[in-house]
Amino acid sequence: MSQETFEQFMQRCLHDPQRGYYAKNIRAIGSRGDFTTAPQLSSAPAKAIASWATQAMRTHQTRNLIEIGPGMGTLSQQILRHLPLTLRFTTKLHLVDSSPILINHQKKTLGKRASYHETIQQALKSCKGNAVIFSNELVDAFPVRLFQKTHNHWQEISAIHSENRTTEILTNPGTLPESSIFNRNFPIGQRVEVHESYQKWLQSWLPIWRRGEMLTIDYGTLAKDLYHRQPHGSLRGYLLQQRIEGTDIYQNPGLQDLTADVNFSDLIEWGKPFLQHEAPVNLAEFIQSHTQAQDDQILNACRYFMTLRQFPNP
Repeated sequence: MSQETFEQFMQRCLHDPQRGYYAKNIRAIGSRGDFTTAPQLSSAPAKAIASWATQAMRTHQTRNLIEIGPGMGTLSQQILRHLPLTLRFTTKLHLVDSSPILINHQKKTLGKRASYHETIQQALKSCKGNAVIFSNELVDAFPVRLFQKTHNHWQEISAIHSENRTTEILTNPGTLPESSIFNRNFPIGQRVEVHESYQKWLQSWLPIWRRGEMLTIDYGTLAKDLYHRQPHGSLRGYLLQQRIEGTDIYQNPGLQDLTADVNFSDLIEWGKPFLQHEAPVNLAEFIQSHTQAQDDQILNACRYFMTLRQFPNP
């Protein structure tokens, strides 16, 4: 029998070098994989990001464009196609990923058109700290700490593994992570997730980013709306395009994606004192502000996603 926090369990399931989902078991992203991302359903997100990147690279006088967590490489491929000719062949594309399987897919998709890095620190070093950065569904791939509100305080959820089953227990977390979600008034029993591992990762490299602009796209919203009608939290898994919830997420460790909605209020606060930001908007609004897209189906789907633009402090 063994015990670990949920964050430790999720880290092991997703990123363990030998048995983790992203390290060893992800097959593909899209119809042949366990889940599909918005850019695979329409070219509208890629067109909008290309328009944003064009303006950002010109404003900050850089040709370095970094995608963090590029999946199969298809989004970057589409973005390059939609850049104006003056930028299309001069842009230096950098892809940052730690998954050997996905890196192989990216190289098949983009070949020598991109440079490949295992860490954002490596990518920024090659750009001398001056780069435009974007990510799509990156934050949700970071392990979360999982909490439940009890009568007296918040308790952290841990997993106990025996030979035949996994059960959950509530433990005292000591110090709560830095998160706006604990300032909300929730009923007893509410579950919440905190992407503290993303906060630590973000603050590990922000000091070396000197100039540019960053666009973060993910499903989620601001803290005040995040758990509307979600008393059990937003944590779920995806396996063969099927959504998995509750204790069923413990049944296929390493063989399925695990994810949770992103608290954009936390992303804004965690960027301080390194970053400035513009007010976040949903992806549908972002697309319409940068393109002439009229596809109601993709725009409706994109309303579940938020975009956040951030800039290094001068």
